[in-house]
Amino acid sequence: MGMTLLETLNENDRFAKSIGARLTEIREGYAKAELTVGENHINAGGVCQGGVMYTLADLSFAGVANCHGVLTLGVNNTITFLKSAKLGDHLCAECTELFDHHKLPYCDIRISNQDGELIAVMTGLAYRLKKEFLYDELM
Repeated sequence: MGMTLLETLNENDRFAKSIGARLTEIREGYAKAELTVGENHINAGGVCQGGVMYTLADLSFAGVANCHGVLTLGVNNTITFLKSAKLGDHLCAECTELFDHHKLPYCDIRISNQDGELIAVMTGLAYRLKKEFLYDELM
């Protein structure tokens, strides 16, 4: 038995895995990734490092971008940080596909904390390669 897309990305995205980011849901056109801010995520200013939030958003983006069975890689992302995340915060990145273009899909990603407060927003543009991305099912 093969792996689902969720399992494949959680297992094979080694960097996201190393910081504790995990995909928890993938549906066609939607994905959610989660992470709890730990000591290893804190920057010199005492708040969650922006790269951690970017990686969490990017992981949810990968779930959506690859849900059509074609290997798809991000080519342009823009993130805006609206509020700091702090030690112990549980962050959730939710990605929604806004435009399912055959070559350049476009997504919206929103990161919120455990209280539902919006922490950051990101847009993502991806490029679909001419290569199948094989998995058994999304989840």
